[in-house]
Amino acid sequence: MSELYWSFIKYFRLKNIFLFIRRFFTFFTFLILQVLCISFLVKYNKSYEAAYSNAAHNFTGKIDKKYNNIQYYFDLKKTNQALADENAKLRNALSTFTHSADSLNEDKLYTMVDTLNKDTLGNVRKYEYYAAKVVNNSLTSDNNYITIEKGAKDGIEKDMAVMGTNGIVGHVVSVSPNYSIVMSLLNHNSRVSAMLKNSNVPGIVEWGGKRANVLQLNNIPKSAKLKRGDTVLTSNLSGNFPEGLMVGRVLDIQSKDAASNFYNITVSSSTNFYTLQYVYVIKNKFLQEQRNLETTAPK
Repeated sequence: MSELYWSFIKYFRLKNIFLFIRRFFTFFTFLILQVLCISFLVKYNKSYEAAYSNAAHNFTGKIDKKYNNIQYYFDLKKTNQALADENAKLRNALSTFTHSADSLNEDKLYTMVDTLNKDTLGNVRKYEYYAAKVVNNSLTSDNNYITIEKGAKDGIEKDMAVMGTNGIVGHVVSVSPNYSIVMSLLNHNSRVSAMLKNSNVPGIVEWGGKRANVLQLNNIPKSAKLKRGDTVLTSNLSGNFPEGLMVGRVLDIQSKDAASNFYNITVSSSTNFYTLQYVYVIKNKFLQEQRNLETTAPK
């Protein structure tokens, strides 16, 4: 019974198709002839061929643009990662953060330098950069931390400095094989040596604990000349941070009291911690040597 039913259904479907074609046969014939005429005009007439080509290119161009916009949106993650890796490579190539091999070793006969970190001028790279993605970022605690998706397997070590695209972020305090914890500048235990760009007067950058992206610059004497908008950079005393990295700009200047010799300076952080996505972990290859020497110095 079911086979008979389906055979009737197929018969009526075919019958309807033939009836549809028969009813609109003239219209379909017209469309076919119209397409043939247009194709002949385009093929054998240069002006029509040019017009058709322009129209086709405009149409396909709009379609391609829409498609590329959609594809670009879904590829943003890969694009950002590629840009971060490329920036890390460029920072590693900067000759600003290198030491002369001659200055590091008095006796050239016994100079041993990793040739992979040595450029054609004989300079040895002092800092190495590692791009990392931020996977967690606290902003509302008294002591804020950032988790990044790079760890010991990637060469990350404790005490390495961390910066963003616009300025410094903090330093590494804990490392696992695949992740690292960064003490943010927005932490009461954070201390970074900084200086005023115009006068090179050194001070200490800390967090007041009130607002994210707002820091305090302490130990700047009242004899220093400064004004609102002055640039604050990492100093040559930073140790793990390269000298001259952006910290922020002076937001407000106040005198603590008449007896104090120092200003109370508020700094607007150049790093926007609310939108932090990628960071660069910085390794000072000579920091451990410096610290070892300083600990053995006579007290």
